[in-house]
Amino acid sequence: MSSEQPSVPHVSGKREVDEPPQHGINDGSSTPCPKHTFKKVDEDGKDVTRDESLTNILISKCVKEDRLIGAIVSLGEATAHIALLLQNYVEHTYAGSQNSSGDEQLHLDIDCDKAVFHAIREAGVFAVAASEETPEETDVLPAVIDKNDEKGPWYSVGFDPLDGSSVIDANFSVGSIFGLWPGKGLLGRTGREQVASVVSVYGPRTTLIIALPSGSRDAGESDVTFEVTLVNDRSHWEVSRDKCTLAPSKKVFAPGNLRATNDNPKYDALVKHWISDRYTLRYTGGMVPDVYHMFAKSGGVFSNVSSDKARAKLRLLYEVAAMGLLVECAGGVTTHESEDISVLDLEVDDLDRRLGVCFGSKDEVALYKKFMFE
Repeated sequence: MSSEQPSVPHVSGKREVDEPPQHGINDGSSTPCPKHTFKKVDEDGKDVTRDESLTNILISKCVKEDRLIGAIVSLGEATAHIALLLQNYVEHTYAGSQNSSGDEQLHLDIDCDKAVFHAIREAGVFAVAASEETPEETDVLPAVIDKNDEKGPWYSVGFDPLDGSSVIDANFSVGSIFGLWPGKGLLGRTGREQVASVVSVYGPRTTLIIALPSGSRDAGESDVTFEVTLVNDRSHWEVSRDKCTLAPSKKVFAPGNLRATNDNPKYDALVKHWISDRYTLRYTGGMVPDVYHMFAKSGGVFSNVSSDKARAKLRLLYEVAAMGLLVECAGGVTTHESEDISVLDLEVDDLDRRLGVCFGSKDEVALYKKFMFE
């Protein structure tokens, strides 16, 4: 950790008047924080078992490209490293910098970002990476490329290394979000082009939920979303949900950015309808657990709607596209908050493009559109 970014004790969450005005980003170097190494995970002889177990699962799911299997397995390794970081997380200290959203960066945010960069550089199948903490297209190609690997295929990844850091002090579940694109580059892509997306959840269990569109699987195989759990002292991945599907309707709702109901009358009317129609509220303030809950319960609806006074903060590249692929591969529906268009058809025309969304069961998203679009 750089000496130019001293620890700032968490007091009020506000930048102190004498604090240097860094607008910090990680540099994508993958250099581990000296306080949190990966040695316990990597030197106990269990990393091979972990790799092999997830590899075998992906083969059983008919992933047709070996290098895509390697890419997803590397994200499983990053997840195992982050789980260890979170397990040993005690001090809530700021790094004295901000991410692209203007949020104060915790040392933990940056440590998790470095854990991901470390894993994807080790994989040797990625060309470009960008994250919420490192919001620029970063070259992660191997320093030396074997002649047999020159043609790839190569992959690019957009990710949020620690979604939910604002609720982590309450010991709520948090997560990581990864979207994988074929080729070199992220700008100008759409979520529909993703070859896979992966979301990690760190709670009582450490899990991955993985979306594979039909184009990434053997001929004749359809879209699939499934879950694996890290078991046996982080040594092995095991299938815990063979197929996640979202039923057409489910009266469970997770309404994000509720402040927008104050000056968005349509959103206000929708939330009141959910309450009056006796929907069950399941909301933590973290996008990962709130969307993930729908897969656990086979349905529901998640919304994050903006207004003039409460703008949406979700990023298309780092959060929305990957989550959208999970939902649609599970039979659900996604939409932009104010346009009748799937989030997977929106272009990443800016790495920091932000938007409001609605995800969920087909009939529940149709109800959202009725209130918000008509």
